[in-house]
Amino acid sequence: MDNFDLKPEPKKLNLFSLVWNILTVGVLLGICCVAIFFLTIFNNPNSPINPFPPAVLPTLYKTLTPTNTLVMILREPTWTSTATIKPIPTRTKAPTWTLLPQMVTLSGTPDIPTATPNGPVTTISATTTSATPISATPMPAKADITYLASTVFYPATGCNWLGVAGKVLGTDGKPDPFTQVMLGGTLDGKPINYKILPVANATFQQVLSDHPIASTKTLWIQLLDNNAKPLTNKIYFDTYTTCTQNLVMVVFTRIR
Repeated sequence: MDNFDLKPEPKKLNLFSLVWNILTVGVLLGICCVAIFFLTIFNNPNSPINPFPPAVLPTLYKTLTPTNTLVMILREPTWTSTATIKPIPTRTKAPTWTLLPQMVTLSGTPDIPTATPNGPVTTISATTTSATPISATPMPAKADITYLASTVFYPATGCNWLGVAGKVLGTDGKPDPFTQVMLGGTLDGKPINYKILPVANATFQQVLSDHPIASTKTLWIQLLDNNAKPLTNKIYFDTYTTCTQNLVMVVFTRIR
């Protein structure tokens, strides 16, 4: 046989296959870039490459810590009044109670404090015939009225104050909050009409003027139950221009 030299035939360049290979490499690179892009945004949502960054949270504005402001008629139950109470020897003193800062610790009967830094105290009993008589009544409650200086509780007000305050006690001498107090009449020619709901410890208060005004039995006070049924008659009382008698203290006591 004849000898032939077999030479490999040179391969022809296949442009079609080359294009597909290039496209395949581009797709793989694109997938890698997309994966890196999403991983970067996942780890850092605030990254500059994130086209949809999360909303900026509002800055928390810190204010001063609020402090409790004592309302004039409120007082912690553990506080005690600075006035010392001395019972009248001829009467039996009911259990004492702690009033609000505007008031004084009184029993169910009129008492005379032993220390009054701002002047004398005028005490009026239900059985006396003084300037504030309280008529005997078959009603189920009685009232005792005492005149004090408001500066005992409001030193900053001086003499620029006139008001009524008090306490409601049950038959057991304990506070009776299930009542309401009516205050009416006229003062200095102006009508007065208030309904006062005692707070939890059965104390009440009503400011009448920013200065003492004298009046003679033109104002009255009355105790009612929660159904507006009278527990006392209308009890008329006086007011004075002296700074030592500009707080009218009224203590109601249930007797049945």
